[in-house]
Amino acid sequence: MLVSKKEIEVRYAETDQMGVVYHANYLVWMEIGRTQFISDLGFSYAQMERDGVLSPVIDIQASYKKPLHYGETAVVHTWVENYDGLRVVYGYEIFNSNEELALTGTSSHVCVKKKTLSLFLFAVIIRNGIKPMKMPKSRVNRKNKKHR
Repeated sequence: MLVSKKEIEVRYAETDQMGVVYHANYLVWMEIGRTQFISDLGFSYAQMERDGVLSPVIDIQASYKKPLHYGETAVVHTWVENYDGLRVVYGYEIFNSNEELALTGTSSHVCVKKKTLSLFLFAVIIRNGIKPMKMPKSRVNRKNKKHR
């Protein structure tokens, strides 16, 4: 299993009045980790978007374990925790410079067409880029009925 690692220097602007990293900044760091993970696979989020594929967040979870402070280095570990053909769940652990766990989290995403926001089953990776596959209407209808 690929686990991507990305170091981030904690900037003063990312801290709150108590001198610790403001909680929402960890979500930004999770995005940075996810972007690094995609890059480590040999792809680019920017190129995916130019190719008409978006990957919106549909759920996010974070559990704060230990605060990080200005001047420290955060190390974001990112991996794919689950993939069901429609959704991908990324897992995250953020550590401080002493390898102490500061945060655990997950984010769930789907792939959609940029122009229509219609779902893809999966972005099939081929040599010359990303070729999206449409989700069959029968599956879309089944999923919509479950949530009514």
